[in-house]
Amino acid sequence: MKNKGLLRTLGIDYGEKRIGVAISDPLGITAQGVAVFGKGKTYAEDIKEIKKIIKQYEGIDEIVIGLPKNLKGEIGPSAQKVLEFVEALKKAFKIAILTWDERLTTAQAEKTLQAMGLNSKKRRLVIDKSAAAYILQSYMDCKK
Repeated sequence: MKNKGLLRTLGIDYGEKRIGVAISDPLGITAQGVAVFGKGKTYAEDIKEIKKIIKQYEGIDEIVIGLPKNLKGEIGPSAQKVLEFVEALKKAFKIAILTWDERLTTAQAEKTLQAMGLNSKKRRLVIDKSAAAYILQSYMDCKK
């Protein structure tokens, strides 16, 4: 049973090799990284993994995906791949799916993890879900 007014947003960092996922709290105040998984050979494989994550949380009403524009704010090859994935997501889900400028989020996540004292091996394990959390948190902060 869904609680009206308590909806969550899913954040995605769609990388070349891995996909990081974050989720908002029900009030839409904070973002938390929840998963990282290796990209499949097809969008369908990736969407199947995202569906598994969504089933774990109640009330997801939108998905925000980081759009890796270049520093000039233009759409390059990486951003084009994200836009293609967004189209596949729109066919699979009947909820709002948005892109969000993710420039420098991985660098921000890397700095935070370094400041926490994580070595490079441990950082690699969590960097993608941390970047997803930065994307989602930036989106939610801007919405306020």
